[in-house]
Amino acid sequence: MEITAHALNRSTLARQLLLRREALDVEDAVRRVVALQAQQPASPYIALWNRLSGFDPARLDAAVTAQRTVKATLMRLTLHAVHAEDYPAFREAMEPVLRASRLGDARFRSSGITPDDAAALVEDLLSYTARPRTAAEIGGRIEERLGAPVDSAAQRMLRQYVPLWHAETGGPWSFGNRPSYIAAGLRPRPADPDTAAAGLRILVRRYLEGFGPASVADMAQFALVQRTRARAAVHALAGELDQLEGPDGTVLYDIPGAPRPPGDTPAPPRLMAMWDSVLLAYSDRSRVIPPAYRKLVIRVNGDVLPTLLVDGHVAGVWRPADGGIEATAFHPLPGHVWEGLAAEAAALVTFLAPRDPAVYGRYDHWWAKGLPAAETRILPGS
Repeated sequence: MEITAHALNRSTLARQLLLRREALDVEDAVRRVVALQAQQPASPYIALWNRLSGFDPARLDAAVTAQRTVKATLMRLTLHAVHAEDYPAFREAMEPVLRASRLGDARFRSSGITPDDAAALVEDLLSYTARPRTAAEIGGRIEERLGAPVDSAAQRMLRQYVPLWHAETGGPWSFGNRPSYIAAGLRPRPADPDTAAAGLRILVRRYLEGFGPASVADMAQFALVQRTRARAAVHALAGELDQLEGPDGTVLYDIPGAPRPPGDTPAPPRLMAMWDSVLLAYSDRSRVIPPAYRKLVIRVNGDVLPTLLVDGHVAGVWRPADGGIEATAFHPLPGHVWEGLAAEAAALVTFLAPRDPAVYGRYDHWWAKGLPAAETRILPGS
């Protein structure tokens, strides 16, 4: 069965709740979209605002407080907010990558911490973080246990490897810029490849539910695992998956019965959060980002700017401005699209006002460096 590029785009939008805002609980929504990029504290909130009707940010605050939604280092070795029930399998899937990238990092190895030291430290830190601890407290505990100073980079590598959730610290978005950590209650099992493989099968299936149809390369990119591991997971799931042919002949896999709307299904405009997952979930990002715009929105240091989504594809960027939202379009947009973006902007200004009206202000330097613009408009708040 063949599927067109437009139909792939609409499949992603449907599963990511971007064809229309849905009336769902926060926890159900987080499960539906699989994972929300969360290295910037506001982004999970704006991502859910884009996806849920009448979204109240206090609902995500409550889910975080109750640890029904948790924030941790997972896929692509970066911070994600996921449903607490998904976390154990996702962490098991990522264990080999986390161990190799963190405990195998040259900065960690140069610290002189042996594998036996590391194993003992993991156990100790999981006990120590039974209540929230700051990075400084964790660093002090590491040095206390080893009886010697430890470089801050090595401390960070170990902290990112230990199964820790971010504890809420307050501020406008539950998490501030000075993180605190609490044990996830999961012990890493580095010598158990069967556990990691089982976790990856769950992660691949969940990924396809939220982002499919997708190729092996897409799955590997989403998690940042080796393609051989992703391919093995697909082979193990072969009897449970549909196989399709993408627009360039690439083999794609999907969950039987999952939504695949026609390519001409209307897609409303959206003002997407920084690092929104739909921009990063594929090896072939042209599904959502036109190739000519990729370097404009995914910057050289990894920053992913807040984007305008028009007809399901990135068409520009946005940021707060005096009086509303400054929208920069990379190509000319028709009047009715600007009207739709203006309605979204007015709603977003209202959403941000009680908490963080100048959200993402620290990233204004990308605009100062210059962005190509067919047109820039200030879309007023309501």
